[in-house]
Amino acid sequence: MADKITMSASGVLNVPTNPIIPFIEGDGIGVDIWPAAKLVLDAASKKYGIDIEWKEVLAGEKAFNETGNWLPDETITDFRDHLIGIKGPLTTPIGGGFRSLNVALRQILDLYVCLRPVRWFQGVPSPVKQPELVDMVIFRENTEDVYAGLEVEAGTPDAEKLRAFLKEGYGWAIPEMSGIGIKPISKANSERLIRAAIKYALDHNRPSVTIMHKGNIQKFTEGAFMKWGYELVRNEFADVAVGWNDCGGKPGSKLLVKDAIADIIFQQVLTRPKEFDVIASTNLNGDYLSDALAAQVGGIGIAPGANINYITGHGIFEATHGTAPKYAGQDKVNPGSVLLSGVLMFEHLGWTDAANDIVRALEATIAEKIVTYDFARQMEGATEVKCSEFASAIVDRL
Repeated sequence: MADKITMSASGVLNVPTNPIIPFIEGDGIGVDIWPAAKLVLDAASKKYGIDIEWKEVLAGEKAFNETGNWLPDETITDFRDHLIGIKGPLTTPIGGGFRSLNVALRQILDLYVCLRPVRWFQGVPSPVKQPELVDMVIFRENTEDVYAGLEVEAGTPDAEKLRAFLKEGYGWAIPEMSGIGIKPISKANSERLIRAAIKYALDHNRPSVTIMHKGNIQKFTEGAFMKWGYELVRNEFADVAVGWNDCGGKPGSKLLVKDAIADIIFQQVLTRPKEFDVIASTNLNGDYLSDALAAQVGGIGIAPGANINYITGHGIFEATHGTAPKYAGQDKVNPGSVLLSGVLMFEHLGWTDAANDIVRALEATIAEKIVTYDFARQMEGATEVKCSEFASAIVDRL
């Protein structure tokens, strides 16, 4: 009999050896990559006596075709009740409804951390000379900034009303026919994101946390994000962490918390990647950076991701790329993103041995140049295999 994952009063996940884990297959190539990932996840977990009962829940095109609803209430309920889930890529409906199904899930469940670890896996083709130097974990705020969706369309009565209000109340002369967006950055949401990043760094023996911001220009939003981060270090973590300005960059045995301007980070992750460990960012900056870093280690096709609320225990682990509908059903694409998101989920649940086995088997498969088409076209002497065959090859090497 399978059991639910629960959370104790002290904030610790109680994970049975036979958990129920909801999954969304995903639209487009979800029909290919999810079964491939599941094959590997099941094989690795069963080695350690873990028997996952996968519970399919619906979202996206499959949900709409079967229920007439892009995101059924039952799906939200299942994710709430079972705490942890995994999903493939989803299509966002055109012409109305949700702005983004992915964003909707994050906001409804208050999954305030978008967790994006970025590291190179041996053998993966990369456009940079030393991809092995990239080993960073991005904590991207998930609920506000421009992703809050507070905007009005140019030329509408709402836009003109807001434009007039800003002119009268603040003297802001916004041109006619302007779309206007509001960028909220709150103290409470900034603190809980940066707090999670600091705790992660401490738990994983990472030497530093970098607060990424554009506070030199946006002083009261991005700048406040930085300021609140440093205040948090002083108020809550003074015994184990220290801000750059309070130690001159010499933290001793403590965790170093520093900051860097967003545009400079994009240069330095290329030129000085070893200087970055955990990065805490506002929403839009983290969106840009996580995809740019993924490119340095082989592309978004093998980039894992998760959306987590560390307070309630909820988390949805997800492929970070799109649905690629033109490849759907061709058993062609790389299942790496959803598979490695599953690895990230295993680590989150404490199944580190199974997670490590998958990574070793993945690297062994790539080292033998048994790869899907996206890698095969970048490697000499590669054996190009189907999505399902790639998964089977990984299982053979577990």
